[in-house]
Amino acid sequence: MKEYKINNLRNVGIIGHSGSGKTSLMESLLYYTKEIDRIGKIEDGTTVSDYDVEEKKRGISISTAVAHCEWKDVKINLVDMPGYFDFEGEIIEGLSAIDMAMITVCGVAGIEVGTEKAWNYAVERKLPRAIFVNKLDRENSSFEKVLEQLKNKFGMSVVPIQYPIGKETELRGIVNIISNRARIFNPKTHTMEEGEIPEELRDKVEECKQMLMEAVAETDEVLLDKYFNDGELSEEDIYHGLIKGSSTGDICPIMCGSAITSIGTETLLEDIVECFPSPIETNLYMAKDIKNNAFINIKINEKEPFSALVFKTIVDPFIGKLSMFRVITGSAKSDTVVFNSSKEKDEKLGSLYFMKGKKQYPTTEIKAGDIGAVSKLQFTSTGDTICASNRPIVFNRMKFPLPVYSRAVIPNTKGDEDKISSGLSKLLEEDPTFSISRDIENAEVVISGIGTTHLEVLVSKLKNKFGADVSLRIPKTPYRETIKKIADVQGKHKKQSGGHGQYGDVKVKFEPRNDGEDELEFVDAVVGGAVPRQYIPAVEKGLRDCILHGVLAGYPVIRLKATLHDGSFHPVDSSEMAFKIASSLAYKKGLQEANPILLEPIMYLEIDIPDDYMGDVIADINKKRGRILGMEPGLKGQRIISEVPQAELYNYATDLRSITGARGSFRSRFERYEEVPGDLVDKIVSENKKEA
Repeated sequence: MKEYKINNLRNVGIIGHSGSGKTSLMESLLYYTKEIDRIGKIEDGTTVSDYDVEEKKRGISISTAVAHCEWKDVKINLVDMPGYFDFEGEIIEGLSAIDMAMITVCGVAGIEVGTEKAWNYAVERKLPRAIFVNKLDRENSSFEKVLEQLKNKFGMSVVPIQYPIGKETELRGIVNIISNRARIFNPKTHTMEEGEIPEELRDKVEECKQMLMEAVAETDEVLLDKYFNDGELSEEDIYHGLIKGSSTGDICPIMCGSAITSIGTETLLEDIVECFPSPIETNLYMAKDIKNNAFINIKINEKEPFSALVFKTIVDPFIGKLSMFRVITGSAKSDTVVFNSSKEKDEKLGSLYFMKGKKQYPTTEIKAGDIGAVSKLQFTSTGDTICASNRPIVFNRMKFPLPVYSRAVIPNTKGDEDKISSGLSKLLEEDPTFSISRDIENAEVVISGIGTTHLEVLVSKLKNKFGADVSLRIPKTPYRETIKKIADVQGKHKKQSGGHGQYGDVKVKFEPRNDGEDELEFVDAVVGGAVPRQYIPAVEKGLRDCILHGVLAGYPVIRLKATLHDGSFHPVDSSEMAFKIASSLAYKKGLQEANPILLEPIMYLEIDIPDDYMGDVIADINKKRGRILGMEPGLKGQRIISEVPQAELYNYATDLRSITGARGSFRSRFERYEEVPGDLVDKIVSENKKEA
């Protein structure tokens, strides 16, 4: 494959709200640059980037996909990221491989939640941003309306560098605001041809140019002086300032068009090449220098020793593991040994590839700034750094959202347990936003992810890729039991049936344990040898076995104090087993007399939401039997701190998304156990007995 210098590379991430046309835009760019011979359709499942079975079935992007194309001797790596909120992890992976985040906005819908989220992702990572206003060929689309929304929402750094000719179904061309050049789309040749700026648009184009010159001048003192003195800037000055302003994030250029009809695709390609920063102009990567134990900034550079960040892993049951990476310094060469500094292991780089959707194009070298893939690395996972062993560094790891939506996995076919376990482990390598836990108490495997669709997709992959068919259900709540009163009881086990008999007799006082500990507190208060010393451990063992199942609904018992204070024995018939049985009889009798109660786990909950949703979120928490502990300024506006029973939170990821229009987020942790309200106890007890 052709070699490209660093300044002839562009790495562009396509992000935005689900349905804003990201995948279609990538198709249009690939088709226009002759990388594909026809534009694929999402509804037909024929696009380059949506190649997974689940993506074709659902008609949405689920995973980040990479493809490359060339325009005017510049290689453009396009990274198409999902817009659906359940696949946030894929967006975070894709953002770590790019130099410019291009946010697609629907010309009809305007700014949506996904637009805001995409902008915030880029700002948090200090990534340069551009906006492509798409679908301007649709009815009710309006570039002016969307431009106004963008300026109001994101400030004056958002400036148009293109303007559409024609509206809705009459969309026919694009004006380059910098060069005052009009291009009209020829549907027969599928190309953009020179044309005249319509008279009615001249004032609007001039107004946009003034807006652009002001924004450019503010990013550079020399240009600012020139603008004040001359009242305008040359084309060269604007391009120079635009590249500089874009690379620092001070300017966000707006382009426009229609991906489906390819109107504006050529002008977009031109602006990607002319206005978007190359890897040379990108932000520095923060890394830890292992030898000197110091943090350093690393710029993309071909001449330094090799280093790369693995940003995504694909696991296929047939071809094995594929690690996608971005080279930061030096170059990756096939059949060389590199050092995984995150795991402190040597890895051999075997076959190297450039990716185009699911297709792999073999290469022997991938240079700094470029994106590639390598197969069958033994120890490497997503987020790891691979580098030259003579310069060990570790790049900052990506921060993924915590899984907040959990379901228990139920096999649909007996004997599939090994398949399920193996398949889930493989999927875990691919997806850092889901986790697996084993609830030993209830004998359940519980998987956790970002939302309903996320887990549904994982279950489908488990079946399609690994042949394991499972269902999901709400996990069992780990209730507990305890007592509220004191009971002093006797447990006597006496059996005489000819030959060696059995005899054990204990008197035990059961009471609540009030020192904050949950473990059984066993007190030996026997005097005068009423229970011989050799049998006392058997009494304690018998009680410890018993507390695994309470007398109300069979849940483990906590916060119990048991004092053995008296009893009797038989010199021949007493044994450890007899005393264990006696202690279990005392346990059942004692707990029933000591007012047994049911306890439920209470979760500490932190919810970050914009101010507008405060009332609705608080009302919902109250409905879920929660308590508001306080409020403080948060990442998105307000942070609500509360405590809510775990049983009420299994669908909270979906509920909060619904209440806040996907603008809210939360995290939770176990806090303590509390008594279940009386009106719910009978329901929980009957459900448990029915299941048992």
